Amino acid sequence: MDKLLAVMRELREKCPWDQQQTPQSLTLYAIEEAYEVEAAVRAGHANEVRDELGDLLLQVVFQAQMYSEQGAFDFNDVVNAITEKLIRRHPHVFQAEQYSQLSAEDVAILWKQIKQQEKQDKAQSRLDEIKHGPAIQQAHEIQKKAAQIGFDFPEVSDAYEKLNEELGELQQAMQNHNSDEIFDEFGDCLFSLINVGRKLGLSSEMALLSTIHKFRTRFAFIEDQAQQQHKNIEALSLEEMDLLWEQAKQQLK
Repeated sequence: MDKLLAVMRELREKCPWDQQQTPQSLTLYAIEEAYEVEAAVRAGHANEVRDELGDLLLQVVFQAQMYSEQGAFDFNDVVNAITEKLIRRHPHVFQAEQYSQLSAEDVAILWKQIKQQEKQDKAQSRLDEIKHGPAIQQAHEIQKKAAQIGFDFPEVSDAYEKLNEELGELQQAMQNHNSDEIFDEFGDCLFSLINVGRKLGLSSEMALLSTIHKFRTRFAFIEDQAQQQHKNIEALSLEEMDLLWEQAKQQLK
């Protein structure tokens, strides 16, 4: 760990790309690396899991280094915090004489009680119960939680109308050539579209995954056809690719 931390400090001092990074700019990489770990574990290749865990650890080290430079905390503080949390949440292990007779179900209940006690020490919103994760899933769960207290469109048609409103605002932002406004309005459009899906009883996550799979399959068909015609796919015109795309739609139904 000491060597890794030393390498990270040197990168921040001497590498132009690493120097430009901020805690905000790196968060997407942390999410991507977590997905890479999941994929490697699912594939069952130990060497890949090892490498991907290293990439994920780098994100922790990188973030800790930047916050250390701000005087907020360092990597040791991160390690101490998680160590204390593990001990605090496992009294049946670290205070075994007091909790020796707990079953697995009792342990789960105790864990929830301790987490609840920790939350009471912080300002809390109803939405704090929703775990951070893929943005689509978060949006869906946030909308469900808000709907439970009546903060929701009465009908799916109302949600669809809101989507059209947001699309109009995105179009206006594009006409204004305002990049910050475009960014905000695009996010609003995505959020509104997910809300329409939720009102229709659909999983936006599963719907998008299905479309991604469909796109991958059809694109692979285009690549295969180009290869069979002894053509470089980069050399195909848009019209030629569109034609192959339509063929893929028909043959892969």
